[in-house]
Amino acid sequence: MTGVSSLLLIEDHRDIAEMIIDYFEAKGFVVDHAADGVTGMHLAVTNPFDLIILDLSLPGIDGIEVCRQIRQTAKLNTPILMLTARDSVEQKLEGFGVGADDYLVKPFAIEELEARINARLKPANAVDSKLVVGDLIFEPSELKATRSGVEIKLTPTTAKILEVLMRAAPKLISKSELERKVWGDDIPDSDVIRSHIYGLRKNIDKPFEYAMIKNTHGGGYKLDETH
Repeated sequence: MTGVSSLLLIEDHRDIAEMIIDYFEAKGFVVDHAADGVTGMHLAVTNPFDLIILDLSLPGIDGIEVCRQIRQTAKLNTPILMLTARDSVEQKLEGFGVGADDYLVKPFAIEELEARINARLKPANAVDSKLVVGDLIFEPSELKATRSGVEIKLTPTTAKILEVLMRAAPKLISKSELERKVWGDDIPDSDVIRSHIYGLRKNIDKPFEYAMIKNTHGGGYKLDETH
């Protein structure tokens, strides 16, 4: 990504918001802020942002519903990093299920938030090319995928997983290697990758004649066009 990166922070806690804004503006980011879900959703769908930091507990509309509307109604693929004071697997899966890309539990170190944001933002020297495996086509630069001409819905994280699988196809890639290529050194818990793979399968495999995403005992995954 070239130029100045823009962030949208949707957070109602004043002290946390000021800390994040001050830190990232000092780092050269442009940060817009909303203190409630309605305002945040309006800003998200009417302005281009490189990443959205979204608190889960918000007045007006909560973070889950804001994320759902951004993904399903506005059809935006902007990376979304959720913040929450609650650390439960069920809540994480709910957040990933509506299209969140990452999850950070309060209290957190601001340096960890920065690392996660940088991991979501696309490097300036990234190389894009159209990837084709069977009837599945993916264009990384556009985060667009189709199978048999049917458009596939992707979040930035599921797009990254798909890209890794397609570049490796038809070779098997271990779960740990897949996690490392998607998240770098900041690997989330094991439920996260399973949730994203489940979402990919629902969109890439379920509507079609045969499944392309396959896994083996021991946690490996591969993309294979053979029946």
